[in-house]
Parts: sequence; C-alpha cells; structure tokens
Amino acid sequence: MKLKFIYGDIPFWRAEVGRLALYFGNIDFEDIRITRDEFSYLKEHGKLLDGTSIPFHQIPCLIVDDVSIAQTGAIARFCGKLSGLYPDNDSLEAAKIDQFIDFVTDLNVLFSGTNNISDQTQKISARKELVEGALYRKLKMLENCLSENLTWAVSRKISIADIAIWRLIGWFTAGVIDGFPKDMIASLPKLRRLCVAVDKHEKIQSWIQKTYPANYPRGNY
Repeated sequence: MKLKFIYGDIPFWRAEVGRLALYFGNIDFEDIRITRDEFSYLKEHGKLLDGTSIPFHQIPCLIVDDVSIAQTGAIARFCGKLSGLYPDNDSLEAAKIDQFIDFVTDLNVLFSGTNNISDQTQKISARKELVEGALYRKLKMLENCLSENLTWAVSRKISIADIAIWRLIGWFTAGVIDGFPKDMIASLPKLRRLCVAVDKHEKIQSWIQKTYPANYPRGNY
C-alpha cells in the first residue's frame, strides 16, 4: 500500500492526528506539504498542480494507492486502524473515539467564526468573549467527559482521540491566537493531564524533533 499525506507545512491538528497515527505505527508514507499557492490552486480546481485529485477541494487529503480520501475524521480513523490507535473490531470503543474527534472539530468550528471579523480590535474582543463564554463551557464539557482514573480519553492506551485533543488545545494555548490566553485550561486538571501525557509520549517527542520548526510553540498545559 502506497500512502501520500497532503497538507500544508504546519502542525495543525487536522493533519497531525493522521500523520502521527501513521508515525506511531511505523507505517511508511510520503509527507507532502504544499505551498500556499498550490493550496489556492486546489481550492479552485480540486486537484494539485501534478493533477492529483483532492475531494471537496480541501486538505488534509490522504492518497491510498490511487484513491483520494478527504475529511479529518475519515483520514484519522483509516490511519488509526493501520497503526492500532483505533479499534478494528470494537464498535463501542470506536464510537467513543469518534465522539471526541467530532467534538474537537466542533471546537475548531466555534473558533473559526472569529476569523471573519476584519477589525482586529473587534476580533480580539470577540475571541476573549468566546474564551470566557461558549468555548470555556465546551472545554468544561470535555473535562467532565474525561475519567478520573484513566490518563487517556477512551481506554488505557493512547488513541487518535488523545492526539486530536492534545494538538488542538496546544494550538489554543500556545499564545499564537490573538485574544486566547495561554492559561485557558488552567482550571481543567483532567484535560491538562491528558495533554501533558500526550506531549511527553516518546513517539510524540520523536515526531516533534523530526518535523516541527525549532522553538515552535506547542501549547501551555
């Protein structure tokens, strides 16, 4: 099986959950990181400059042999099955993982609405209001869904759910989003514990050293 993973040259959670799943499983894949210009081209034409088809004109995209697969969750589950980070034959555990992947997507979408505000002062104000209101309520829901006794979100081993949560929260708390404070999960101990556990995992550290830019802000847990 020949795999090509297509995204930009940034460690955003939508890409990292799939990339890291493959890396965890020691599965060979071509890590294709396209430029902004090529991204603009694929948004218009639904393909890369070399003719590779990109479903729905968006990334991430995983090419399995000659078949293009889109959507973060679909790619994450496919890669997770290959690597053992998503169950093949336990439908209930799979559903538990799915709900976290979908919830992380909800959090991302909730934030994305502020990107449409052109005035920078209004944008920062809207983001501060979001952090103190709707976003914090959502993060508190996530906290309440995590176990007191388990390090990981679903079972006694790491899954794609944990990687997705870690990378999104890392982005939210890295100090790179205007209006988002670095201590936004300070009062959520189970969420912090999960993020720290993922961040310290040897495979995560190996991937970070291999692919992240020097001194890249990964988050504040």
